[in-house]
Amino acid sequence: MNNLKKEIKEYAYKLGFCEIGFTRYQKLSEEMKFYLQWLENGYFATMTYLEKNLDKRKDIRLILEDVKTIIVVGYSYLNRYNHKSQQFKISRYAWGEDYHYVLSDKLKQLIEFIRQRKDGLNYKIYVDTGPILEKIWAVLAGIGWQGKNSLIISKKYGSYFFLGIILINLDLEPDIPLKDFCGTCTKCIDACPTKAIVQPKVIDSRKCISYWTIEAKPDYIIPSSIELNGWIFGCDICQEVCPWNKKALKALTQENVEFYPRNNETNLSYEFLKNLNPEVFTDRFRKSPIKRVKFKGLIRNFNHIIKKQYESK
Repeated sequence: MNNLKKEIKEYAYKLGFCEIGFTRYQKLSEEMKFYLQWLENGYFATMTYLEKNLDKRKDIRLILEDVKTIIVVGYSYLNRYNHKSQQFKISRYAWGEDYHYVLSDKLKQLIEFIRQRKDGLNYKIYVDTGPILEKIWAVLAGIGWQGKNSLIISKKYGSYFFLGIILINLDLEPDIPLKDFCGTCTKCIDACPTKAIVQPKVIDSRKCISYWTIEAKPDYIIPSSIELNGWIFGCDICQEVCPWNKKALKALTQENVEFYPRNNETNLSYEFLKNLNPEVFTDRFRKSPIKRVKFKGLIRNFNHIIKKQYESK
């Protein structure tokens, strides 16, 4: 099995994954206490799907009854492009293709590689698509540690990477979790303009720019107290100030072209947004993460930014 694990890792790197780790099945009893407290505090805002399937989040054997190992992979979206202005900024993860498609395809290739080497394979693949506590499993698998901004941080790749999960019925040697290397640094907490990081590793979505510009349904009005700071979709502030991400950018040697900016755009223009219609939205953002917010949501975000600019004059 150790040889198989080594082969899986080597092939994962060939597929472009920047990180891969293994951990054994366990119930997430202690971790669920923190998750339930987060829900009780109302920090999930209107994302009611996070209240569902609590039993499966705690015990993934309710998803795959013979699961023995959880494989966690990371796929980097870091590149050397930058925002061209401070207006109508798009979160870095959404510059290119929708990561769900990219990672799902890669994970299927990885599973096929394993299937060719082991009979009787049973598995489930997840890319941010089910009742899986991805960050917890990433920490247990040694992918990285959970930073104060709640994101998983790798010493080599920072936090600019997507997570993929494979539940599998193979007993593979687990990797060793990393210690927390954030130390006393509070740059992400200090930089958040809406004070959404209410304590280390805890986000109040009701204050989060990313929540309001992505997850909040299009008919929800963004509170006047929320200043979007020029973000039209998502927000990267707590990642941009992170020393580990600055280090990762300096050391960057390989970029995944799937996440290069579409049409060389890291921002949307005022003219584009002002004249946008549903047909153009559908065409422009096909297979893009931005389609999640829908046409009405993007226009709501645009109008909120414009209104706040007008009020500040």
